[in-house]
Amino acid sequence: MILENLVLWIEQKPTVRLNDSITSLSHGLFQECGRLICRGSESYLYVYIYENFHIVDLPWNWPITWYLAAIGVDFCYYWLHRACHEVHILWAQHQVHHSSEDYNLAVGLRQSALQGWCGFAFYLPLALVIPPSQFVTHQYFNLLFQFWIHTETVKTLGPLEWIFNTPNHHRVHHGSNIYCLDTNYAGVLIIWDRMFGTFAREREDEEIIYGLVYNQPSFNPVHLQTFYTKYVVQRFQAMKGWKNKLAAIFYGPSWQPGKPRLGLEEDKVKVTKREKYDVKLPLWCNTYLLIHFAVVVYGFHQLAIRHLALNPLTVIGFVIYIIASLTNIGLLFDNHKYAPVFEVLRCMLLVTAVQRMSFPDIEASTLVAAEVFFLLSGIFWFLKSINVLDLKATEKCKTG
Repeated sequence: MILENLVLWIEQKPTVRLNDSITSLSHGLFQECGRLICRGSESYLYVYIYENFHIVDLPWNWPITWYLAAIGVDFCYYWLHRACHEVHILWAQHQVHHSSEDYNLAVGLRQSALQGWCGFAFYLPLALVIPPSQFVTHQYFNLLFQFWIHTETVKTLGPLEWIFNTPNHHRVHHGSNIYCLDTNYAGVLIIWDRMFGTFAREREDEEIIYGLVYNQPSFNPVHLQTFYTKYVVQRFQAMKGWKNKLAAIFYGPSWQPGKPRLGLEEDKVKVTKREKYDVKLPLWCNTYLLIHFAVVVYGFHQLAIRHLALNPLTVIGFVIYIIASLTNIGLLFDNHKYAPVFEVLRCMLLVTAVQRMSFPDIEASTLVAAEVFFLLSGIFWFLKSINVLDLKATEKCKTG
């Protein structure tokens, strides 16, 4: 990511925006926090099917086993990804990944906390053939490959564009232009899109507009994770008859009653060039948020190292605190009126935890530094929150 921004700076192109990038990274931490709680349980069904129903024994050290795993995982990912765009309730989770109006490596980490659970069934047929160890290995290789294709610094890879998914192809997938919608679902191999008619080339004469067709003006990761699911529920409730209610959940996002499953092309919204959502904050505030985000990442890292030895309820408690911290960082980026008050509560909660809980594996000097750091942060935002409350009281008095 540093190298990407260095290239953009050398080319005199816009570098990443702090608010949008931290929001993307926060979504990545949301996903990883979920994995700390679940501890790999989403793979249990795959292991169960393989142990009881697999139809062939492939040696673990046989090259064909690994090749089949690589191709099989990528093939299943194509259909999982396509379903996430064509099934409304799955799109409600996947839309998080498309919610950024930027396109950079940080966006590759902007993931849904629930999509892994919603889409895991697409991989289960592989359990009849592919051993769990090879499956899990190539599932992660597949996702790692997709990280680097989220960039505008790589234009084309020449002949490799015919076989592999590349930044050139994936830029189209992330566009909200009409020609970009529902295209280029590939993970590693673009051949699946070419085979199944969902491939689209990047157009040199048309700027790609990133983000959702109907963008949400927010840097709050919890809101971005959940708002569309609420919309699906509202649409379900508004429909008359169970046939339409179920269609509102399982048909495409563009579906309307009496229309085809994926809706009509002429009904799709034509997105034109638009101004990106942004909130200008002073340098000191951006610096504060960057430092606190780094502290949250450090805290997550420490939790990830120790979580298997901790009580599950303790892990859940720390995960909730991390999610709350990232949420309020997003609210501060949004300049939300109550964010200063929430920040006071967040900082004081950490100070209280340091004072009352034992952390035998962490040095005392680190704990003291954390306590002083969060105490000073809490005092600062307490003074800011008092100022906010005073202003509101004045406005109310004037109105009266």
